[in-house]
Amino acid sequence: MIQKTNFYINGEWVAPIEENKFSVINPANETAFATISLGGVSDLNKAVSAAKAAFLNWSKTPLAERIEMVRNLLSIYESRANEMAEAISSEMGAPIKLAINAQTAAGAGHIKAFIKALENFEFEHTLRQDTPDEYIIREPIGVCGLITPWNWPMNQVTLKVVPAVAVGCTVILKPSEVAPISSMLFAEFMNDAGFPDGVFNLINGDGPTVGEAMSNHPEIDMMSFTGSTRAGIAVTKGAAETVKRVSLELGGKGANIIFSDCDVEKAVKRGAAHCFNNTGQSCNAPTRMLVQKDVYEKAIQIAQETAENTEVNEPNLPGNHIGPLVSEVQYNKVQDLIDAGIKEGAKLIAGGLGRPEGFNRGYFVRPTVFADVNNDMRIAREEVFGPVLSIIPFETEAEAIAISNDTSYGLTDYVQSGDRERTQRVARQLRAGMVQVNGAPRASGSPFGGYKQSGNGREGGIEGFEEFLETKAVSGWTTTS
Repeated sequence: MIQKTNFYINGEWVAPIEENKFSVINPANETAFATISLGGVSDLNKAVSAAKAAFLNWSKTPLAERIEMVRNLLSIYESRANEMAEAISSEMGAPIKLAINAQTAAGAGHIKAFIKALENFEFEHTLRQDTPDEYIIREPIGVCGLITPWNWPMNQVTLKVVPAVAVGCTVILKPSEVAPISSMLFAEFMNDAGFPDGVFNLINGDGPTVGEAMSNHPEIDMMSFTGSTRAGIAVTKGAAETVKRVSLELGGKGANIIFSDCDVEKAVKRGAAHCFNNTGQSCNAPTRMLVQKDVYEKAIQIAQETAENTEVNEPNLPGNHIGPLVSEVQYNKVQDLIDAGIKEGAKLIAGGLGRPEGFNRGYFVRPTVFADVNNDMRIAREEVFGPVLSIIPFETEAEAIAISNDTSYGLTDYVQSGDRERTQRVARQLRAGMVQVNGAPRASGSPFGGYKQSGNGREGGIEGFEEFLETKAVSGWTTTS
């Protein structure tokens, strides 16, 4: 049993003021593999005090020194990548191949992208050539509270911690208490990279206690949150009392529009596999597959075959299978929504209720496909966060766009077509922060974020820095003596 009951505050691992032990469950076998302690407001106050004190010097540290520490972090992260992958696999059930090649690799990729972006980022400049005495300065916003989710732990931790400290902020990280071990390992990396005491702090805790206290803390200048829309609303309300900046990356209900003029077999297989990846626990998953009617029956057959060929297995085994959902709460939620799809009249063509054959424990679920879904059904409107695909027919381009946009979310949409002008025309009309066309991967450093109830702000690259900066305009800034 792993014992990780201390918090990382002001450069040291310290015991909580009041110990409140909490078991971390391995979702593959439903047994505890680690013990942490949930913190309280007093622990948070210690971390905030440390971060506030450290900000005075860290914000003035030369950029070259900050970049060098981020480089050190990358080197340590890469050298201990296998440890990180094992932690992620144990805490949230990612198959070990996915944990190594996607979950852990995402963190390293983000650190590299931030280093590259930081080297060319302009913190100070004149407003325009014709206004040489108007000077623009971008300064670190201050002490930042960072709350990260359990589904892609290092993807989100690196997207928040690295840009914040790189531009001169200090931070308090609260990872999900469901999957905290990877973040505690990351704290070791930050320590070994040489960041000064108080620049990075980590406390564990739940949302109603520590999360709420962070949101309304008068000495936290900015909140960056990734998680459910419900929790994001709570963070925003808490932050309103102190009028602090809030950046949110929330849920999604991505539409994947498949026009008949694309390679339908390839597009459907790719879309269904993406939906099932990470056991469906991705906010940018293409969970609504919109298919043009003249290829609708073909798409249903391909999606069914893809689901039936998707292997479910233990996360510690090698292979391309999917693992369990993260927790009993998530398992029950997914089962409830599958049941709702059946009761509302969607046509179940693969998967369904219960565990896959051969499993009698663990939060494993069956890759599930519904056809004949309409956009009023719960499975089309709610974020399932499980390997559940809903297929919706459409006739015209305008209808596809209308169905896609008829959602409270707006994170990532997908377009599949052999007509370049159509893909660009449709992409412009989709109310989403990201659109992926014909399976093209997103470029390193591209901004990640959404419209509507998918959040506000952007993560990654230059936009990721700007979330943690204030802009100061100074007039009368003369460059000549």
